[in-house]
Amino acid sequence: MKKLYLILILLVFTACQTEKNKNIEGVYKAADQEITQLKIIAEDYISTIEYEKEKYSRTYGGTYVLKENKLHIKTEFDDKNPTGIGKEIQEKLKFEQEDFIDEKGIKWIKQKSVPQDLDGLWQISGREKEGKFIPIDHSGSRKTIKLLKDGYFQWIAIEPDAQKFYGTGGGKYDFTDGKYTEKILFFSKDNSRVGAELNFSGELKNEDWHHRGKSSKGDPIHEIWIKPITP
Repeated sequence: MKKLYLILILLVFTACQTEKNKNIEGVYKAADQEITQLKIIAEDYISTIEYEKEKYSRTYGGTYVLKENKLHIKTEFDDKNPTGIGKEIQEKLKFEQEDFIDEKGIKWIKQKSVPQDLDGLWQISGREKEGKFIPIDHSGSRKTIKLLKDGYFQWIAIEPDAQKFYGTGGGKYDFTDGKYTEKILFFSKDNSRVGAELNFSGELKNEDWHHRGKSSKGDPIHEIWIKPITP
């Protein structure tokens, strides 16, 4: 009897630890919603995006931790509620295997895992122009980041300390044999860009991401992205 009791305690403890340490990285899509809603989660960072066909609607997100089935998000951007930037929001989740249901009753379906070498959170470091590297000043909080996971991506230009949001765009991506392709699904500044496919060359060099090609406006670019600078 004593042995059985100890086994039961161990099972309960293991279950609790599993929930506390649950890995929810991935891409999730809200089920049965008129507006497309996505969550991209990678490297302790989360973003929620809403858009309808070719019309962008909203995005918000930031760093997060999951504790006892509750997301604690320190908001770094929210284009519809800028006064909430810098504050923590909490979202209680009910898990159903890999999927989950939020407090509003929306079920989020985990999308197929398509791991690629660029998956993760990146921050632009600088650009190369006429053979010279031009660094971007990181002394303030203004930054452009890019979140990539399982074939989805989003770039976000923000300044958290000033509660400012400058723009975002994203969709699906593929990185194979040095070729990087984006298909735009949402673009906050210009909905006419939706549906465009952009082709670039990509290279990981000394853990930095070198991104070459032409911008959505047709201008030549050579960007260097690095892992985010942390205090």
